[in-house]
Amino acid sequence: MTDSASLPGPAYSVRRMLHAAGIRPRKSLGQNFLVDEGALGQVASAADIGAEDVLLEIGAGAGSLTRHLAARARRVIAVEIDPLLISLLRAALSSFPNVTLVQGDILALPVEDLVGNAASGNYKVAANIPYYITSAIIRRLVESSVSPSLMVLTVQKEVAERICAQPGKMSLLSLSVQYYGTPAIVGRIPAEAFYPAPKVDSAIVKVEFQSPSTRNIEAAGWMFRIARAGFSQKRKMLRNTLSAGLVLSPKDIESFLTRAGVDPKRRAETLTVAEWVKLAETIPSMPQK
Repeated sequence: MTDSASLPGPAYSVRRMLHAAGIRPRKSLGQNFLVDEGALGQVASAADIGAEDVLLEIGAGAGSLTRHLAARARRVIAVEIDPLLISLLRAALSSFPNVTLVQGDILALPVEDLVGNAASGNYKVAANIPYYITSAIIRRLVESSVSPSLMVLTVQKEVAERICAQPGKMSLLSLSVQYYGTPAIVGRIPAEAFYPAPKVDSAIVKVEFQSPSTRNIEAAGWMFRIARAGFSQKRKMLRNTLSAGLVLSPKDIESFLTRAGVDPKRRAETLTVAEWVKLAETIPSMPQK
């Protein structure tokens, strides 16, 4: 494990750097910078980084985590959406020639161009991100032609628990993650480890992804359309939510559910990933309206 004292460059203070640059954390971008060196090392260690690994970091922020990743990996591509932070990052990471900085929105940038020669499955992802774009980022990455083998996320503790939820407490978020990979909570981070400190504690979630060859992107799109309908009124029975969301008669929906081995009276939160997949295979696919 790389100790923070062994990292090149002067002592790192995110607060001091931001203050000197006249930059205030932006709530609209969910900017809560992870600053505790112990927690940063824990996140980097969770990524199981080897000397030949390529890392894609989403949300480089002030570069505190980037340093820990770069000290372990062969190459780090650090993406940051906030243009105000780019010059600060260039100066802060000047001691790491293996870091490539990219200013832009990960949901708009071509993943294939970002990772370059890293073949599908041969790069990893680290991200300290706002929870509301977690599932969008995962789908963006795994549905690209070059998808990662592993992702490490720092998210709010409650969001981490939702991602790893089991049937009975499933949500569209947990389904979105678990359809593509296997998540696990591998660490806890107190609120005071961030600047500014959020109101809740966070957790480190590690997601190990399936082989790209096992994925059917077209089938996934239809399954998630069904799931969105099912979770739209999660307290109601699937027979009713799917009928309303897919604009099919309750009788037809009940027939499809029964054929898929799902009790029409069940709620969306009780279904397993496999049951959603079976349901998507049973209900005839319809074009988007």
